Amino acid sequence: MKNSIRIAWLYPDLMSTYGDRGNVIVLQKRCQWRGIQADIVPVTLETKLSVLESCDLIFMGGAQDRQQKLAGEDFLKRKGPVVKKMVDQGIPALFVCAAYQFVGHYYKPYKGEKISGAGIFDLTTEHPGDQAKRLIGNVSAEIVYPDALAGTIIVGFENHGGRTHLGPKLKPLAKVIKGNGNNGSDGWEGAVYKNAIGSYFHGPLLPKNPAIADWLIQRALEMKYHKHIALTSVDDLLAIQAQSAIHRRLGI
Repeated sequence: MKNSIRIAWLYPDLMSTYGDRGNVIVLQKRCQWRGIQADIVPVTLETKLSVLESCDLIFMGGAQDRQQKLAGEDFLKRKGPVVKKMVDQGIPALFVCAAYQFVGHYYKPYKGEKISGAGIFDLTTEHPGDQAKRLIGNVSAEIVYPDALAGTIIVGFENHGGRTHLGPKLKPLAKVIKGNGNNGSDGWEGAVYKNAIGSYFHGPLLPKNPAIADWLIQRALEMKYHKHIALTSVDDLLAIQAQSAIHRRLGI
């Protein structure tokens, strides 16, 4: 009997800006290429919590303001507590852009009240005001955590106004080589908590950085089957070429 995983795709109809659905496609394809069954489980506003709880890996992407508001209300009240429990137990997850902000303690817009987050990650995000530049462009960074990926160079595209700052209980994902990252000032990009990763990298993230996809898949399998599982190698030539193209644009 072949190995299998269920991938929860949170709010695919609301939170999939900038091609973030490509991350789910990559996770599924890289499983299938290895003979691993990977079922994509759409988790919408109406989905029962038991369906989410049955999954082995979680993905949640970015969105525009209106969609963020709809998804954010549901996530804070219903899905967020379940996701927090799962992540605390070691279930792998990837949160991109708006989702990355959702899993923190709060988001403070330029105007208006603080918006509470799910408190899964020890981080806060604040918008510095309408005079501050938006953090937009290609980015390159070197992974520092998780240890298994340390030294891996990753690339992506960022587009965010909020400045995210990590708390003492959270480790950064990567050190920025060129670009802005979490806030444009401390040199960090993304965050890692247990087997969960948060990042501002669109592009989308996983097609250009398959090492992260494989780490998430491996951790999902190991958590499910309670044993070490080694993944067979696959051809990553296109990802390598994509990274090289981004580095040329960045002048690296």
